[in-house]
Amino acid sequence: MRTSVLVAASAGTIVTGLLAYAVYFDRKRQTDPNFRKSLKRNNRRLAKAVKEEEEAQGAEQREAIKAAIQRAKQEGFPADLEEKESYFMSQVAKGEGLCAEGSAQIDAALAFYKALKVYPQPKDLIAIYDKTVPKEVLEILAEMVAMDTSLKLGGSFTGESSADNHGVE
Repeated sequence: MRTSVLVAASAGTIVTGLLAYAVYFDRKRQTDPNFRKSLKRNNRRLAKAVKEEEEAQGAEQREAIKAAIQRAKQEGFPADLEEKESYFMSQVAKGEGLCAEGSAQIDAALAFYKALKVYPQPKDLIAIYDKTVPKEVLEILAEMVAMDTSLKLGGSFTGESSADNHGVE
């Protein structure tokens, strides 16, 4: 017998065996109530395990976000107008660079958060972020903003209110 015939016959036997098992499994799945129950039970266990792992990852991410916010607050933010402007530009550039890499989403969100902290009108900047920042990073940034109770959603680089800047009395 030739080797190619032997290999073809072996492959045919294996494929036939796999096909027969698939038919057997499908038939058992459709007719055996205990088998169906055990499949459902296993699927529920798997879904529960996946859900628990997602919750654990979410908790880890929240802790990482809290730690990042604390580090940013400890580093402090510039007070001078020129320093604020250059700090803002450098943080936005850093955030955009990290978003382009796609690996450090918390760091990218932190850079955008730092820029938001020194921007004169954070609400306007949030609207810009909403259009330009990737969704995943934007969600992390939203958590950061929600966690920071000291974030002012008004004011300006010079300390004037937004009404003073626009001539509104």
